[in-house]
Amino acid sequence: MDQYEKVEKIGEGTYGVVYKARDRVTNETIALKKIRLEQEDEGVPSTAIREISLLKEMQHVNIVRLQDVVHSEKRLYLVFEYLDLDLKKHMDTCPEIYKDPRLVKSFLYQILRGISYCHSHRVLHRDLKPQNLLIDRRTNSLKLADFGLARAFGIPVRTFTHEVVTLWYRAPEILLGSHHYSTPVDIWSVGCIFAEMVNHRPLFPGDSEIDEVFKIFR
Repeated sequence: MDQYEKVEKIGEGTYGVVYKARDRVTNETIALKKIRLEQEDEGVPSTAIREISLLKEMQHVNIVRLQDVVHSEKRLYLVFEYLDLDLKKHMDTCPEIYKDPRLVKSFLYQILRGISYCHSHRVLHRDLKPQNLLIDRRTNSLKLADFGLARAFGIPVRTFTHEVVTLWYRAPEILLGSHHYSTPVDIWSVGCIFAEMVNHRPLFPGDSEIDEVFKIFR
């Protein structure tokens, strides 16, 4: 870990803390995700193994790049390229996004390109939400991040857990308890994100699973 110097904490992911950091060798700014390994006998969390294995395989302009993996004592660090904000922060701090159809169209196109690449490589993201879409504010390039809940899928579609996807972006089939689902759950999430970019508010802001179902079907 001597190669990387933490600068500041910038958030929490599915299972760890994310820091803005500096590579002492290249002086490059990077994002450092620290994964806690609390139980020695339990090893590395399955979510971390899943994210590492998937991101090592997937190389795409609209998917965040995993640059390095460092195991240090009771910590596992994932080293990512650094992007300075996410879509949620961008929508909160830059209201003009709602008035710029070209920017909304560009973001939607990039989300769809990224998720199309995932699906073509038989990967469901399963946790698409504005907080997991990272943006480079200089170029307005967008990248999918946080693959901790992602799953590889085959044919036929396997049985999965239904406890995935943040509530507001969760597809009806998952809310209704289905354990057999596929790529449409990601497309549903994309549709909810698109509506939020256009309308300046979440499409289905339910406060419980049953409330979410009522908001979708009313």
